[in-house]
Amino acid sequence: MYDHDLFVETTAGFSEKLLSHYEIDEVLYDLGDRLRRLFSLAGSGVTLGTNGQLHAVAAVPADVGHLERFQEERQDGPCVDAYRAGEVVAVPDLTSEHRWPEYRRTAANLGLRAVAGVPMRLGDRTVGALNMYHHDAREWPEGDLEAARVLANMATGYLINASSLARQSLLAQQLQHALDSRVVIEQAKGILAQADGITVDAAFERLRHYARSRGVKVREVASAVVSLDLRL
Repeated sequence: MYDHDLFVETTAGFSEKLLSHYEIDEVLYDLGDRLRRLFSLAGSGVTLGTNGQLHAVAAVPADVGHLERFQEERQDGPCVDAYRAGEVVAVPDLTSEHRWPEYRRTAANLGLRAVAGVPMRLGDRTVGALNMYHHDAREWPEGDLEAARVLANMATGYLINASSLARQSLLAQQLQHALDSRVVIEQAKGILAQADGITVDAAFERLRHYARSRGVKVREVASAVVSLDLRL
């Protein structure tokens, strides 16, 4: 069971971002970090849907991104099911599952055994899913899933940002912006990791630190790394 005080701290910190200018991709990475700490996860990810297809947008740590991208490429897995059905899909032990055989093999290769996909809802629509992973078999208590739903709702709130982003066209822009940001950030992480002999997680932290220390956006720094050969 999650720590209630930590949950209050997590939601308070996450909600504060709504009071200031924010980049949606940074918010989603932050959400992944907060989910990991709150539920002591091996990793977490955020996936968003466009035209009925689920796309990986943010994953922490980087290894989890392989499983997120697998679901994007195959459109198969528990998080895809959570998105399509608009319902939580919680699997305590993938080794006892019979669904998603290729997904289960990929998860096993990454040392991930338990997974839960929590839909991100907008009224009667599902716009994505929060995905939680654990190395060991574990139950997903209803209290944990309810807390994750709260964070999923908050993340959806960031996507629509009240009435100004509620229109379909603007929501689509935010979704596409998050997907585009994912691509350039992943490219920059790979470039820095290879150039400096560090992990992709360390490369991403370097990107975030550089951006924050200079008051610029992570995506702008990543673009400079990819297009202008910036080295941090």
